Amino acid sequence: MGLFILRRLGVMLLTALCLTFIVFWLTNLTPNLEKLAKTQGNARMSDEAVLTFLGNRGYAQPLPVKYGQWLGVLPGYVIEGADGELRARCAPAGATPEDIENAPTFCGVLQGQWGFSTVFKNDVSEIIATRLGLTGKLMFWVLMVMVPGALIIGVLAGMREGSRTDRSLSTVSIITTATPEYVSGVVFIALFATSAFGMQYFKGTATAAMDDANFENFFLPVITIALYGMGYIARMTRASMTEVMTAQYIRTARLKGVSFPTIVMRHALRNALIAPFTVIMLQIPWLLNGVVIVETLFNYKGFGWVLVQAAGNNDIELLLAVSVVSVIVVLITQLISDIGYVFLNPRIRIS
Repeated sequence: MGLFILRRLGVMLLTALCLTFIVFWLTNLTPNLEKLAKTQGNARMSDEAVLTFLGNRGYAQPLPVKYGQWLGVLPGYVIEGADGELRARCAPAGATPEDIENAPTFCGVLQGQWGFSTVFKNDVSEIIATRLGLTGKLMFWVLMVMVPGALIIGVLAGMREGSRTDRSLSTVSIITTATPEYVSGVVFIALFATSAFGMQYFKGTATAAMDDANFENFFLPVITIALYGMGYIARMTRASMTEVMTAQYIRTARLKGVSFPTIVMRHALRNALIAPFTVIMLQIPWLLNGVVIVETLFNYKGFGWVLVQAAGNNDIELLLAVSVVSVIVVLITQLISDIGYVFLNPRIRIS
């Protein structure tokens, strides 16, 4: 098991390096850098002024060098610009020559320095920590609603394949999965968050939930995301449960006179949850980046909202940090999924 985890960690490290390099390359394409220069400088800058601006701030260096500096494995640049001002990657803007001399040599992601946001005018690490915490709170309650509900629906539908209960629950699952969040969210706001007929059950915005989440201001965004993911998990659970219920050991248990609830709870349920477990774990990275629409719709300024702001305003440092966090979350959840799958499936554990 230890060798299995070490092998997975090695693959995760290589995957993270490859993915972050691709994102770094895309964000440092020439059009993006020109847009950054004109945003930070002057929208009417000439091409020569753009090149000077980028050269003074280290953007004109070769891509592998810039990536190594951003990662923190290569020394940060120290450049004397055309204007005579001395600039260093590891020193804040406007630093004196003495401050630059005393600045650390390495300052990248590995050292915990994620850069400075050009939009929010704050350290990227603080922005990511705050917004990730808000999205984490939203994800927690979505999982608390989505996972138990999906498992119950899937198990009930798969217990008796072809029955009226199976057909009804399967239809509900397909409808919820086929309805995008931006459709269901708008419908929920129109039905439950407007003053139609003099009744307003829930808040149509989740901005107040950032500080004080309650049932009134947090229910609609939670149920909007939960319903969309619930149908997919329920369908997978139903298919797995249906397959298990036709297995030979289930037939043997029935012939021995074991009661049907006992067969379901003791024999079928654990084996039926092996496949849905992987699907449930894959919902976590989907929730982290898939909440963009819901957070924008309900004005909940979490991780997805920051992703939209960073991409829309060409905030390179913040966009890189969002991408790195997303990659790390995906890789960690896949590792947990693989380890859990090994424990749930004795055949894989024995082999």
